Amino acid sequence: MPGENGVGSGGLPAGLPSRAAYLLAFGSVVLAGVFGGIIGYGIVDVGATSTDSTPRLLGTLVGAAGGAVGVGIIAVLVLRAMAEWKRRPRP
Repeated sequence: MPGENGVGSGGLPAGLPSRAAYLLAFGSVVLAGVFGGIIGYGIVDVGATSTDSTPRLLGTLVGAAGGAVGVGIIAVLVLRAMAEWKRRPRP
């Protein structure tokens, strides 16, 4: 039961999303980073004419970072929305 200042019994603010929601968001960011890296590598590999691996590495890193950042932004927005939905109105 939340206290007077909105803090629950565990010391955390009342109305936060569940731990499963946080773990699902973290897993989705990691998975998006992996897939973004694969896509970045594939795009550079198709367009690369040299045998040097530096462009492929950079494509992998840029793709992974782009995918992870994009999904991370969405995950934060979803977790904030979940917290707002769970918040009880002030009397």
